[in-house]
Amino acid sequence: MIEAQNISLQYGKRVLFDEVNIKFHGDNCYGVIGANGAGKSTFLKILSGDISPNSGRVHLEPGKRMAVLSQDHYAFDENKVLDTVIMGHKELWKIMVEKDALYAKPDFSEEDGIKASELEAEFAEMEGWNAESDAATLLSGLGISEAEHQHLMKDLSANQKVRVLLAQALFGNPDILILDEPTNDLDVKTISWLEDFLLDFKNTVIVVSHDRHFLDTVCTHIVDIDFGKLTTFSGNYTFWYESSQLALRQRQSANKKAEAKKKELEEFISRFSANAAKSKQATSRKKLLDKINVDEIKPSSRRYPGIIWKMEREVGNQILKVDGLSYTTPDGETLFSNLDFVLNKGDKVAFIGDPRIVTAFFEVLNGNLKPSSGSFEFGQTIQMAYLPTDHSDYFKTKKNLVDWLGQYINGDQEKDEIFLRGFLGKMLFSGEEVLKSAEVLSGGEKMRCMISKMIMAEANVLILDDPTNHLDLESITALNNSLIDFKGNVLFTSHDHTFTQTVANRIIEIGPSGMLDKLMSYNEYLENGKIAEQRKEMQLS
Repeated sequence: MIEAQNISLQYGKRVLFDEVNIKFHGDNCYGVIGANGAGKSTFLKILSGDISPNSGRVHLEPGKRMAVLSQDHYAFDENKVLDTVIMGHKELWKIMVEKDALYAKPDFSEEDGIKASELEAEFAEMEGWNAESDAATLLSGLGISEAEHQHLMKDLSANQKVRVLLAQALFGNPDILILDEPTNDLDVKTISWLEDFLLDFKNTVIVVSHDRHFLDTVCTHIVDIDFGKLTTFSGNYTFWYESSQLALRQRQSANKKAEAKKKELEEFISRFSANAAKSKQATSRKKLLDKINVDEIKPSSRRYPGIIWKMEREVGNQILKVDGLSYTTPDGETLFSNLDFVLNKGDKVAFIGDPRIVTAFFEVLNGNLKPSSGSFEFGQTIQMAYLPTDHSDYFKTKKNLVDWLGQYINGDQEKDEIFLRGFLGKMLFSGEEVLKSAEVLSGGEKMRCMISKMIMAEANVLILDDPTNHLDLESITALNNSLIDFKGNVLFTSHDHTFTQTVANRIIEIGPSGMLDKLMSYNEYLENGKIAEQRKEMQLS
């Protein structure tokens, strides 16, 4: 058990936490959520001891061990990969180092022998003899090959380092496991492995993540940071979101009687529980929905941006035809080849592949790169809006947000400052925030501005390159829901499982050797064994 007692933290006039009291215990997984800047990562650092609060304290149950996912990707550069993982269990690693130092002494004495035997007993009690094999199993599960286990950390790529540091946190069965964005830089297969690991993990997990599918799969509780307080709710993220929205609608319906409200909430819990029973989560120890009290369900004060797409004109019968399209980089690397497909009305296509490959394809469609061979043609009725993964050039300006957005008004439309301020308000830029310089915006604010720019275009075909990047859960949810309702066509790529599953009705996987084109959902694509065989035959990455 770990407990935060009367925790307060303030930076200048900004209060992050005010007299916070919360306990984390048992074999539960707590997903910590909150808007950008609410203090999610800061709170985890307080729990782990990396940050000291202004007042209050953190109490870790005596004899319990806590492990934290390291955010310093260079701290272990001079260590071997396997050793780095074992170092996650500090006491065990200390014994191993001390034991090896004793045995290496040229003048090994009787006193040294007694000390060594004591260390050996502690080592055995901690199951130290299994340490290397356990560490190797974790590394393999996270996609680090056995050949790389003896490499130095500095010789690994950034993505590989993330996986090793995750293995370090998971190693040795810690009593409290703290994970800040553990799915970053992980592929679908590795995320699934991590989900299975945490579902079988018998101790306490506290996690911050923007991956809703991950939170839905592993969490038994949601901890909401709002107005400097932390509130715990039973259930996963989707249950928290849908129940809080239902409670908000009920609060806004003042004429509803209390008994009718209670019955509606009870029916909601029953429906959600029935759906959850079929999910991966319910096959494990995490079955809490039947214990939820109606009184626990409260409306959230969280604000969601108002993302509403309007099309200046409907799409015609000809939307996009791609014929034998290929692209090779100036240094001779073929990123994709022989792409042939026709975009049909209603298609919302998720493009799967190495991020560099998909980005290059989108850049070709937008005229920023010239294809090496083949062609593509958009229909006469098509108006396109593009969200690039790198949009930094758009913000190299001192224009305030009103003037910045005013540049992108569609066609001859005239929109005054009152309209632009109101529009920015719907995108959560309120009051004097609209006068901020575009160059000082955070990553999430820039993404909301880019989405605003796209909305202004009133396009009927949207091309989105990793649109959930930098967004908080509220903005991701709003964007996700808006694209489900969008009547035009969408071409996109995303690392967000739920986003891809709920938006796409067609999957196209592209690579150097060609493409796979499937009219199916993302989950069907992932679960289809024949696709894996086809991928192997075509050698798609």
